[in-house]
Amino acid sequence: MIEIKGFVETSFLDWPGKICSVLFLPGCNFRCPYCHNHPLVFHPEQFASIPLKDILQRLHSFKGWMDGVCLTGGEPTLHVDLPLLIRQIKEKGFPVKLDTNGSNPEMLDDLINKKEVDFIAMDVKAPLDIFSYRRSIGLSIELGLISKSIEILKRGKVEYQFRMTVVPQLHSEYEIETLGEQLKAGPKLILQNFNPENPMDPSLKKMNPYDPKFLKELERRVQNMV
Repeated sequence: MIEIKGFVETSFLDWPGKICSVLFLPGCNFRCPYCHNHPLVFHPEQFASIPLKDILQRLHSFKGWMDGVCLTGGEPTLHVDLPLLIRQIKEKGFPVKLDTNGSNPEMLDDLINKKEVDFIAMDVKAPLDIFSYRRSIGLSIELGLISKSIEILKRGKVEYQFRMTVVPQLHSEYEIETLGEQLKAGPKLILQNFNPENPMDPSLKKMNPYDPKFLKELERRVQNMV
């Protein structure tokens, strides 16, 4: 069974328009230099595992006002028993949101077709070219997997959004607009500023994020690309 390494009982940020609990799952197949959850990726053993039965008991006490449960990481789809975890949560009456990097389109497609997830947030790391993606995730990946996941979500069988965490040193204005043109996702593409406090690459601590007003204007522009 999946080890759960973190449990936030109440979040107003992780599911748009909803109050949710958040479960953190260990491990990731990407090495994004700006990742702020890297201890969970590299050293999950440093975090105590939280028994699922304890979490389910807490969730039961939230019935009536909690809108759902968000599964994040790390990368949740690395775990072959993720569908079982989702079913156990849904059996308690809670909708499930899944955060993913889109590297496992087969699992996403299966979860959607079986109606086991209610919302998917996919982090798209860069424009869809090999160089940009490798620079943003710290290794090489078959871009066809990412493109397939995008295609699956755009079929519209489940609520979804695409998120891009932007780092000025990695993502130029042109590259962000290029991704907007590639996705043509309208308001479903969200731009997020990176957090320089605890990135995997320590050199990024010295870097300034984009100006929030500029980023909001850039988000407006890419959301108009449909």
